[in-house]
Amino acid sequence: MSELVPGGNTPLPDGAVTFRVPGPFDVSALVTDESGKVRGDGDFVFYNQPAAPGVRLDGDRLTVDPPRLRPGASRVTVVVSPADLTTPLGRLPSPTVQVTAPDGRVLARFTPPRPQRETVLLLAEMYRRGPAWKLRALGQGYADGLAGIARDFGVEVTEDSAPPRGPAAGTGRGLPPSPPRPAGPGPAFTRGSARGDGPGSAARVPAPGTPGSVPDLDGYLGPVNSARAAAGSPPVRLDARLTAAARSHAGAMAARGTLASEAPDGVFVHQRVVSAGYSYLTIGEHLVSGPRTPHEFVEYCLSDARSRRTLCDPAFADAGLAHVADTRTGDLYWTALWALPFTPAGLDRTAREVVALTNAERASAGLPPLAADVTLTAAAQAHSADMVARDFYAHTSPEGGRPWDRAAAAGSTHRAVGENIACGQRSPAEVVQGWMDSPGHRANILKRDFTHIGIGLAGGGRAGTYWTQLFGG
Repeated sequence: MSELVPGGNTPLPDGAVTFRVPGPFDVSALVTDESGKVRGDGDFVFYNQPAAPGVRLDGDRLTVDPPRLRPGASRVTVVVSPADLTTPLGRLPSPTVQVTAPDGRVLARFTPPRPQRETVLLLAEMYRRGPAWKLRALGQGYADGLAGIARDFGVEVTEDSAPPRGPAAGTGRGLPPSPPRPAGPGPAFTRGSARGDGPGSAARVPAPGTPGSVPDLDGYLGPVNSARAAAGSPPVRLDARLTAAARSHAGAMAARGTLASEAPDGVFVHQRVVSAGYSYLTIGEHLVSGPRTPHEFVEYCLSDARSRRTLCDPAFADAGLAHVADTRTGDLYWTALWALPFTPAGLDRTAREVVALTNAERASAGLPPLAADVTLTAAAQAHSADMVARDFYAHTSPEGGRPWDRAAAAGSTHRAVGENIACGQRSPAEVVQGWMDSPGHRANILKRDFTHIGIGLAGGGRAGTYWTQLFGG
């Protein structure tokens, strides 16, 4: 084992190596090429984006597998910052990184001099020399946090860097909805100025026979709406488009005997919904196999707290349910979709609720409220819709557009622009809480320099609803 000093290096064996930094620290990594710059959001690995090609973060352990890095990658830099951003590194013990081989053998260890005013520390780096890889100890700190990393690596950020459906008494098995991602696949973005710097209310249920409704030939609604009534929630109706999407997804799962939000045909369940012609503000789903009747299916959904919340969510107005048998085993594969339909009024109401919750957080921190801004709203809405339409999830668009580019294109004249994104959350309360639980996104919400805000949201992507929060100041 090598005990390294700042600037010291040692060769690494072939294969993956693991960096572990125990203690009250957040670990992240930057993947760069010979230019020393990241290519985009995907080159930044941190707790809300814990994986990139060849790099995986699991708690305080970062594993790097050089042959699996993206093409052109020649360096991986390990970064540490305080887990509690209010505590400077100088008040914490000096972080120690231990590097191990896949067999658990310790390859090297490095403890830098104790930081003083630094808020972020470049701890170590792997770098390629010819066909081999080496490890170098760094210990370089930044007193200006990730602003320094932004300057040196091209990452423009404010951040130091986003349910089991288990068996119900033996009657079935299921999968949870995909967990919401509060941030990104990149961190919260902010660019300084030139100076250096849903829907919570329940919708009214249409009467039977209104456009979009479908007869309940399989007897789903009786047990479903009975369970909702017991929870104090209004009834749902069956929607033909949601039912078609549910049947398509259940059939795809049954054909391969696999439960998944992305069925074996490569289509995600939320993509089936919009393809069927249903636009939504919020959506939930159950993917289950095993129950034989609608009553058994509902009992299964009620057996788990998270699954029960989805079934009984008062925000949902429409439903689509279907089951298809696996012809090889006879098992039934169920897909249930619960949704609130999109309306312009609903979009406006949801956006206003996000603004109100954001301003409540600012008020709690003694900050003035943000004013709704029509240009920021247009840019935020366009970005959410673009992420859904082009199936990406990032602050940087496929052609390289950044938050401030989109704001300017929409007519904004704000000199400082910041952005939070998220996907998978079902309500304004859930998405704002997710942002507040993430240090970088919370920093945007509580940034004193910001004075205006715009909110956008769009449904139909892999993870459900995609949210954008765009700030200006």
